[in-house]
Amino acid sequence: MTDYDSERRRQRALERLGTNNPRCVICGKANPHCLERHHILGRTHGDETVIVCRNCHRELSDRQKDHPKQIGDPPSLGENVGYLLLNLADLFAELIEVLRHYGRQLIDRARAEMPTVGGQP
Repeated sequence: MTDYDSERRRQRALERLGTNNPRCVICGKANPHCLERHHILGRTHGDETVIVCRNCHRELSDRQKDHPKQIGDPPSLGENVGYLLLNLADLFAELIEVLRHYGRQLIDRARAEMPTVGGQP
């Protein structure tokens, strides 16, 4: 493999993702080779996508399997909005875990850096 081949693969990945600065919207991973587009509504309900890493994509896609089965063919506007809300809730649930993790880390770091006076923080 040459640097040229590596750069070509990188450029193809960036083109596939549609941006020169891709990042997983959940965990922040930025390696374009590890990123994919996730259909927020599921493939059958819309083309809207967000960029996620492969791990986060698998978690989101697995959550979609627990959603109700499609009613209409094609689905009504109301049904599509329902799927949008369920999928956004799944996305937010993943983000909540990340926010809690970083929030706890920051508090722990602040606690460790806090000067003590008389043995008390």
